[in-house]
Amino acid sequence: MIVIQSKARDLQFPHNQENCRPRTAFPNDIVLISFLPMTPGNTLQHILRDLPSAAVATFLALFPIVNPFGGVPMFFTLTANFPPAERNRTAVKTAVYVIAILVVFLFFGRFVLIFFGISLPVLKIAGGLIVANTAWGMVTGDPRMTAAESNEASTKQDISLTPMAMPMLSGPGSIGVVMGLSASADSMVAYLGMVIGIAALGLVVYLFLCLGGPLVKRLGPGAAGAINRIFGFLLLAIAVQLVWNGVADFKA
Repeated sequence: MIVIQSKARDLQFPHNQENCRPRTAFPNDIVLISFLPMTPGNTLQHILRDLPSAAVATFLALFPIVNPFGGVPMFFTLTANFPPAERNRTAVKTAVYVIAILVVFLFFGRFVLIFFGISLPVLKIAGGLIVANTAWGMVTGDPRMTAAESNEASTKQDISLTPMAMPMLSGPGSIGVVMGLSASADSMVAYLGMVIGIAALGLVVYLFLCLGGPLVKRLGPGAAGAINRIFGFLLLAIAVQLVWNGVADFKA
């Protein structure tokens, strides 16, 4: 961040009528240019100032955590007996629920933090730990749902809200990231950009759930697992960065 300070004399307006032009002294001005370090907090606030940047930043922050590619095998397993029209309807409902959950926490997450007295650095560290746990499960190949949740899902008629939207796609990690983004937003333009980013993510979720089945079958379990582990590695790096940013905010 660049801060420019100008030590300029004020304009002087004489009272006589003969010389009514203002006198300035620009040659003698002293201009000081100082470079301030960009901390993680003000960097994020700077990114969220305009609508396109807020939308892109929100989409990129949430995409590895939501990981629509990782939800495709579970979705097609749970909808194996569904007709194509019902499967597409379930994919639409899942995407809508993902958008609704993230948007609700986007707008009300700040009030939750204020109510419980949670500071933004603490939220970053807690969110980073949750994201790290999710990422570690992706790297090691652990299932994203417990055995009890899988057994319940296999007997449910509507799987769009649970377990697909919550906790499969928009789980605690993505909710923590959204709450952190909302705490850094300071204008309605930033909120509108983040809503657009979440809506774009919901569209990608729908496309993956509708079109990802043949792709996953063609890749095979090995290639799909390798791609999932790559996403997990990137997500683990994001988690470490979140924790680091939270610690840096405490020291600042």
